[in-house]
Amino acid sequence: MKTIKGPAIFLAQFIDNKPPFNSLDGLCEWASNLGYKGIQIPTLDKWLFDLDKASSSKTYCDEYKGRINSFGLEITELSTHLQGQLVAVHPAYDLMFDNFAPKELRNKPKEELNGQLNKSKSRYS
Repeated sequence: MKTIKGPAIFLAQFIDNKPPFNSLDGLCEWASNLGYKGIQIPTLDKWLFDLDKASSSKTYCDEYKGRINSFGLEITELSTHLQGQLVAVHPAYDLMFDNFAPKELRNKPKEELNGQLNKSKSRYS
C-alpha cells in the first residue's frame, strides 16, 4: 500500500445483535454511508472474520476483500488485540480474560497461552 486509505472506523465497538450491526454487509453499508473509506475488522468472532480459514485459504481472503470493496471500502486493519492480550495476560487476571478465550481453553491458563501462541504462529508464518 503506497498511500493511507481513510478515514477508517474500528467496527468492534458497534457490533450488536440488531441490524445493521449484526452482519458484515450491514456494517459495511453503514460505514460506507457515513463516508468512511476503510474499516478495521476485529478477528475474535468467526462470523465476522475467520482467521483460521484466512490463514489457509487465499480464496477466502480474496472473496472477503472483494465483498468489502463492493461497498467502496478498504480493509485497513485486521485487529487481534484480544488474542494478543490472552497471550500476555498476567495470571492474576486470567479469570477476567477467560470470556475472550475460546470455550475449550477457558479455565486452563497454560493451555490457553499455548493455544493462542500456536494459532499466532500458524497464522503469521
